[in-house]
Amino acid sequence: MKSATVLAVDDDAKLLEMVRRILALEGFRVVTASHGAQALDRMRDDAPDLIVLDWLMPGLDGVRLIESLRQFNQTPVLMLTARHAVQDRVQALQAGADDYLVKPFAPEELVARVRALLRRAAPGRSNRPLTFADLVLDPVTREASRGPRRFSLTPREFDLLCFLLTFPRQVLAREQILEHVWRDNLDVDDTVIEVYVGYLRAKMETAGESRLIHTVRGVGYILRE
Repeated sequence: MKSATVLAVDDDAKLLEMVRRILALEGFRVVTASHGAQALDRMRDDAPDLIVLDWLMPGLDGVRLIESLRQFNQTPVLMLTARHAVQDRVQALQAGADDYLVKPFAPEELVARVRALLRRAAPGRSNRPLTFADLVLDPVTREASRGPRRFSLTPREFDLLCFLLTFPRQVLAREQILEHVWRDNLDVDDTVIEVYVGYLRAKMETAGESRLIHTVRGVGYILRE
């Protein structure tokens, strides 16, 4: 079975080598880059399955790199940084990161988060599309559509929309959503749900389509017409 390829990006040579060794010992194929421009080259040459990315780097920093990357690629990204404030997490997630791990970190947590992101990015167990109204979610291509218009999703967006489509017309509490969609990241708060619901709404309503994801104030969200 082919090992997953992880691209690790950090301008701190010692930390980069530590990340490489931790993941290599777990059986991953690890390629490295010391700055943003080099990371883009590695993306083209090695086609990694996941990226572990530092935020603070000279030149093209981690957030700007993700924003550039998301224009053409949806590879899962784990942001690895010393920044720990809620607004920092929100900024990284808004830029397109799929998960966020604060330095210093335990090696076993890094490995667990990498494995969790790779599981979410793997094809779903069922190939049957999920549908509601004019919304269709394809687990094979991991794309969604509203009528004839198709749009791509990040791994976390896919998981969230899949969970909503599994329980249409039912109010899902924020705690339920965090438990099922962010089950590998126990230290996130429900602010992240608002961020990702906003992403989905923007993609689902960009051509003027009706709203399907509705907020139930003080409780959570519901998928309804």
